[in-house]
Amino acid sequence: MTDALDPCFIPFESDVSKFTLAPKFTFPFYYQPDPLCILAAEEVQRHLTKQHDWYHNFGLADDPNNIIGKMFGVLVVKDKQGRLGYLRGFSGKLADQNHLPDFVPPVFDMLARESFFHEKQRVINQLTEELESLASSEGFLNAQAHADLVQKECTTQIEQARQHVIGNRAQRKAQRKIAQKELDSPQLVALQQVLAKQSVEDKLTFNQIKVQLNSKMEEAKNALAKFEIRIAHLKEQRKTLSGELQQRLFEQYQFLNANGEYKSLASIFSDTVMRTPPAGAGECAAPKLLHYAFIHKFSPIAMAEFWWGASPKSQVRRHKQFYPACIGKCQPILNHMLQGLRVEDNQLLQNNADNEQIDIVYQDDEMLIINKPAQLLSVPGKHIQDSVYTRIKTLFPRATGSLIVHRLDMSTSGLMVIALSAASHKSLQKQFISRQVEKSYVALIDGLLEKQEGTITLPLAGDFYDRPRQCVCDKTGKPAHTTWRVIERRSPQQQTKVLLQPKTGRTHQLRVHCAHERGLNMPIVGDDLYGNRDRRLHLHAQSLSLFHPVSNTWLTFNREAEF
Repeated sequence: MTDALDPCFIPFESDVSKFTLAPKFTFPFYYQPDPLCILAAEEVQRHLTKQHDWYHNFGLADDPNNIIGKMFGVLVVKDKQGRLGYLRGFSGKLADQNHLPDFVPPVFDMLARESFFHEKQRVINQLTEELESLASSEGFLNAQAHADLVQKECTTQIEQARQHVIGNRAQRKAQRKIAQKELDSPQLVALQQVLAKQSVEDKLTFNQIKVQLNSKMEEAKNALAKFEIRIAHLKEQRKTLSGELQQRLFEQYQFLNANGEYKSLASIFSDTVMRTPPAGAGECAAPKLLHYAFIHKFSPIAMAEFWWGASPKSQVRRHKQFYPACIGKCQPILNHMLQGLRVEDNQLLQNNADNEQIDIVYQDDEMLIINKPAQLLSVPGKHIQDSVYTRIKTLFPRATGSLIVHRLDMSTSGLMVIALSAASHKSLQKQFISRQVEKSYVALIDGLLEKQEGTITLPLAGDFYDRPRQCVCDKTGKPAHTTWRVIERRSPQQQTKVLLQPKTGRTHQLRVHCAHERGLNMPIVGDDLYGNRDRRLHLHAQSLSLFHPVSNTWLTFNREAEF
């Protein structure tokens, strides 16, 4: 008797008997999709276009409202009988549901009918409704308006009374001056006694007015405070209940790894810098797929995630493209879940520039202009020490100062200026800060541009949960300005060579400005963060112009790209 297939286990539609299985499991944070994963993803994509059981607006049709692209994942597995197939999953909710036919379920379904979440959330929602009702009530709004009005009127009256006292004081002072010249001694003494009495009466009157008006303001404040105290109490209640609910949810998310060990979301993130799990942690496709596989005794072979639908406005996500797991939300979870599996080496820890040489374009006693090879770090990294800095330090042991004036991304090749003295470093750095330095880059982008030139001004900010990625943010992003011009269109390859001139120097500025849909909407060839991996990132710092730090002569250097 043949064992029934697990409902989430999907046999391949195609013949996969000739495929070679990967000897090690996918390193999820930097990978090339396994051929079986590509095949599985294509089958899932066909399913998404044909199924009619549910509807989700991915932004691929004409409906402009509520577009939400989605990350999907495939996990190639063998079942207990050794049959090869795959599991499929999605991040978060899909079609407003946690459960869809043939997709793996969430690790913990807080929306299930029997879940404690509903009752706790109902209480929190009631507090929120009470808060909103109280904050918009006629009594609170009237008390707030009355307190503001009384505060304004009383403050004005106190100030008017103060000015009246000051005016009377000035008049008495003038009277004394005239009296000292015109009156005899007995008359002067009598006048001074009268004026002193007036001064005392003025102070008493002012103090009485001030006490009365302050009492009036305090009365209005107390009336308002009755509402504010209640509002503060409700907010604190809601905060406490939300915190307790969140902590309980964190404990309910229990992730299984290949060694058969469970660990809660709260425990996993307690050892990280964040301490508390970020929103959505544990809901991504990758941990859901692995958790299901381990529970149901499937043997994981390879995994990949792809984006389906329109890109979010802030991020670079391309339809059907594969992406690594995110660092902030998934890395701590997957580090636990992968224990017990033989996983591919992390290629990001390999020094791919070990055999590359630095080309010195210009040299004198004060500075160098070098042509940095792609894949060489500008400064030592956390895991790789080999860099422009360490090599220049070895070549020029007598150089003083910080050496590095500016940086190029590890993946970017091209011209860099190096300061050989502290004074020159200070001078050159000032030029970069004041944007006197002129830089131009050449890039090969994936697609044929129709326009000949243009400008991109998308503000950039670091993606907090997926470093080192950058995102476009109109609210918190730093201004970023790039001009571009087409150099060459390569029709057979469907690629365009462009000249890029950044007016600012934000992290990954050129890469995001090329790849984002509001930029060129065409990633740079070989961009492993915002496009597709290739033998290298096709971005090269081609031209560099600046003032010599000592002679103040304007110098221009050029090095053509290899692509």
